[in-house]
Amino acid sequence: MATIDYVRDLAFEYAVLETVSPNIRRIIARNPGPFTFHGTGTYVVGHGKVAIIDPGPDIAEHIDAVLHALRNETIESLVITHTHIDHSPAWAAIKRATGAATYGFGPHGGDPNAAVEQAADRSFVPEHAMVEGDTVAVGGHRLTAVHTPGHTSNHLCFALEAEKVLFSGDHVMGWSTSVIVPPDGNMADYMTSLEKLLHRDDAIYLPTHGPAIPNPKRHVESFIAHRGERRDGILRELDQSGKPILDLVDKLYLGLNPMLRPAAARSVFAHLIELVDSGLVKTDGSPRLDGLYRR
Repeated sequence: MATIDYVRDLAFEYAVLETVSPNIRRIIARNPGPFTFHGTGTYVVGHGKVAIIDPGPDIAEHIDAVLHALRNETIESLVITHTHIDHSPAWAAIKRATGAATYGFGPHGGDPNAAVEQAADRSFVPEHAMVEGDTVAVGGHRLTAVHTPGHTSNHLCFALEAEKVLFSGDHVMGWSTSVIVPPDGNMADYMTSLEKLLHRDDAIYLPTHGPAIPNPKRHVESFIAHRGERRDGILRELDQSGKPILDLVDKLYLGLNPMLRPAAARSVFAHLIELVDSGLVKTDGSPRLDGLYRR
């Protein structure tokens, strides 16, 4: 069985800009929860003229804290890993206050009418659309985009080459695995994006939620193994008569917090879509959350 060495210890104060490394500071929003851990970590890269990575949720206390902490500096860039409401919405207020340029892969994908996409920030459209290898200048350094679709189709990680740091957004976190929610979330893309990170030489990951990941390659390998075991477990539980997704959740997620059952169902759904596409699993018609699935 794959063992994930979760990293969960983090000493911090809300609304306080704290030093992470010589070129990186962080301020954490007061939006704790089952999907955000302690809250959103808004990163500040550079000094004097700075870039902000993931400005965070539209919470007045957090926005005011960011602007106050950087009142004697120039916010030049707002850099977005992806457009979930705990990551990007504060961009609008900070841009109004500072005129900072916005950077990201693009607007949120998926079906805007799907209930599951209510957690999307559809207000964000970057002034500077970024693809793999594009950069944002920060003083004498640069942030380089690494396209990592899966959690969302527009997810980017950002590498600060000066410190061999990868800002990993929600793609890889230390405190939890990432939730993959169709239709915008895609398990096949997510697995490919994890494999992609194994070819990099980052020394440390800084996710938007939770503490740093000091052994990133080993952590990614454990995530890949975990997802592989989940996929194999789904295949073991399926038979020719067909099973609904919630039956699979109850078999595979023993001791699950009932609040997380819907999220687990969507994660299983993401695996099933990939399995149907690969021909290993069948369902009637297109894959649906309420469908029956069989080998």
